[in-house]
Amino acid sequence: MTEVTSVAARRPSARWLRRARRTPTLVAGAAIMLAVVAVAVFSPTPYDPSAQDLGNGLAAPSLAHWFGTDQLGRDILSRVIAATGTDLRIAVLAAVTPFLVGVSIGLVSGYAGGRIDWLVGRVVDTFVAFPFYVLVIVVVFAAGTGERGIFVAYALVGWIGYARVIRAKTRSLCREGWVEAARGGGLSHVRVVGHHLLPNVLAQAVVLAMTEILLIMVAVVTLGYLGLGVQPPTPDWGTMISDGQLFLTTKWWVATLPGLAVVTTGVGLSLLGDGLADVWRLR
Repeated sequence: MTEVTSVAARRPSARWLRRARRTPTLVAGAAIMLAVVAVAVFSPTPYDPSAQDLGNGLAAPSLAHWFGTDQLGRDILSRVIAATGTDLRIAVLAAVTPFLVGVSIGLVSGYAGGRIDWLVGRVVDTFVAFPFYVLVIVVVFAAGTGERGIFVAYALVGWIGYARVIRAKTRSLCREGWVEAARGGGLSHVRVVGHHLLPNVLAQAVVLAMTEILLIMVAVVTLGYLGLGVQPPTPDWGTMISDGQLFLTTKWWVATLPGLAVVTTGVGLSLLGDGLADVWRLR
């Protein structure tokens, strides 16, 4: 009996893995993101990312400097590698608090209904009425530049997307007969929400998290470009693009190669999110 049960328990995960292997977007997205994470975590930098060599500024890509050097003679490859770890770490960490808060608020609001749902709906509508990146820039101005400002900004406004989607999904699930049966069976509200509703919205939340991490990463790069994000001498893709914009037509590698790192990571996250949605049949 135990063997039969264990085999049956393995079937859902086996089916998921088969669907995952047959989903090109998921395979491609996972491969790209594994490569990006490997670069961020394991790849050594050929030179000190902050070391300046003013006599070798704006050197073209060569065997000594594969990605060339910037106007201060810093090795661009080393800076791109270091910036990969910095921007990816900030994007992932900044997404944790909004994920937890937004999913919790969406679940409680959609399940409770009534005045609680009305209040959450009005708050969400108010935030949605303002351009998202404008809100982030305003909060960063108020909280201060650098990583701390980014974390505070997304803790305050990043939960809106999760709350909006999970609230609607939860309200839809609450009209299902099995939720009414769980309530009628005497289960507590905490058990209904935690053990029955949460597993049914978690896949949607994880897919949404891929999009949110991408948005945060773009915001980190944008803030760095505006001088409000990661502060020098810490390497950052946005700062590198900003530094290289003056040389874009003559020394293309200074801004283009960090830009390609942003595009590659963005494509990887987009494909990963789309692939997970396909595997979990969320679209």
